[in-house]
Amino acid sequence: MLTRIDNLEFKTIDLSEDRDIAVEFREDSFVMSFGNADLFYEADGKGDIRYLDFLAKKIAIDERFAVHVWENNQIIGQIEIGTLKTDASIGYVNLYYLKKEKRGHGYAPLLNQYTDKVFKDMGLKKARLSVSPTNSRAIKFYEKMKWVDLGPREDHPEVHFMEKVI
Repeated sequence: MLTRIDNLEFKTIDLSEDRDIAVEFREDSFVMSFGNADLFYEADGKGDIRYLDFLAKKIAIDERFAVHVWENNQIIGQIEIGTLKTDASIGYVNLYYLKKEKRGHGYAPLLNQYTDKVFKDMGLKKARLSVSPTNSRAIKFYEKMKWVDLGPREDHPEVHFMEKVI
């Protein structure tokens, strides 16, 4: 699966070729949100194995749900989406990720544009994501993209739900 938006390509994650970079990006997202990757790896240290299984299941549902973001034949980011576990009529963004050197250069709105397009194509009217309240850079971006803070999640009070109309 390939989608183009401006100068970026969004391609289904190739778990046979790019599994290490997928794990690296997800791990870094935990460091940015929580200061370390402990929650990613969990107590048994096998969070990366569970994560790769999670990605494989997402891709099996819909190839658009787990993509790497490419620029000039180089992976610069990653997106993971689907629907909210408790309400399939609401889209859910598990991850927006850009490599550090690509942040702040106008790429993030294109990731948001990709997810909006997929959710619209699915007939969804709303989307949600979770964000650590300590990740002020992400919150500022989400608010700029019209996401609204709904407050702490009931099942994971260490993060907040944000929602937007698509």
